[in-house]
Amino acid sequence: MEPTRHTLIAAEGVTMRFGRAGFFGRGKLVHAVSDVSLSLARGETLGLVGESGSGKSTLGRLMLGLLAPSAGRVRFDGAALGAQLPPALRRRMQLVFQDPQASLDPRRRIGAQLADGLAIHRLAPKAEYAARIAALLEQVGLDPAHASRFPHEFSGGQRQRIAIARALSTAPDFIVADEPVSALDVSVQAQILALLATLRARLGVAMLFISHDLRVVRQLCDRVAVLYLGRVMEEGPARAVFAAPRHPYTRALLAASPRLGQSIGQPAPPPLAGEPPDPAAPPSGCVFRTRCPLAVDACAAAVPPLRDCGDGRRVACIRAGEGDDAAALP
Repeated sequence: MEPTRHTLIAAEGVTMRFGRAGFFGRGKLVHAVSDVSLSLARGETLGLVGESGSGKSTLGRLMLGLLAPSAGRVRFDGAALGAQLPPALRRRMQLVFQDPQASLDPRRRIGAQLADGLAIHRLAPKAEYAARIAALLEQVGLDPAHASRFPHEFSGGQRQRIAIARALSTAPDFIVADEPVSALDVSVQAQILALLATLRARLGVAMLFISHDLRVVRQLCDRVAVLYLGRVMEEGPARAVFAAPRHPYTRALLAASPRLGQSIGQPAPPPLAGEPPDPAAPPSGCVFRTRCPLAVDACAAAVPPLRDCGDGRRVACIRAGEGDDAAALP
């Protein structure tokens, strides 16, 4: 998608490969992300979905400037991200990890951990830390008195609220939420999603929301990008993509999602056949063709570009729209 004057962050042809060529060219290069172009406007939430190993977390870290791309570039507020980000820019981008227990220091009190961002970026005098920390905890629905507790004294959902408060401590403009609810109970997931939606509306924060749960993405996100073996297969408004998926891979993902009202014993759609290819040796042409029910010989000839469908959607498939569309979410 072409960046506009309202764009906050944009990946432009970003590619990421890991590994080395090795002696005599015998080493392997893992193609984690390949020629991805995505953009987010201020206050917008983009969902990033795909199977494990599709490159979602790598792309998130590329857009935060935590990894330097092998090719392409990432622009934030019009400026290209380099190897070293100035502190004034770094504080505007934050990350919420999947496992809040692992991302919080078990030896330090919560208040001290929330104060780190204030201290590192010099956002307030030390005398104001307590008030700032109390406000952050209240913002995520926790008691300010909890600042004196350790992480093990909280539930999983409360720990994730603390992790969100820590991300908000620097008043960021962009947050990457990497599977932030996958480790939580379903009832707690709903609370965290409601919190993220409220904070987005109140603060105008742009968010890249990484998830394997399509229903969660549909509930929270404005747009969705479907990633397979490091490439974007389909991208567009979340409701439109889920209502009428055009790429065979998107349809396969939706078909695998449990449906409300589906009776026990009712036959489920056939699962996607085969395993994802080795990212160190991706197929020629369309990387999905080895598992695609619509693949033809032409699919191996060239990588299909993301084609604009004219409805705010882009699809990388020469046979986009063909096949059964019954995989749409209810």
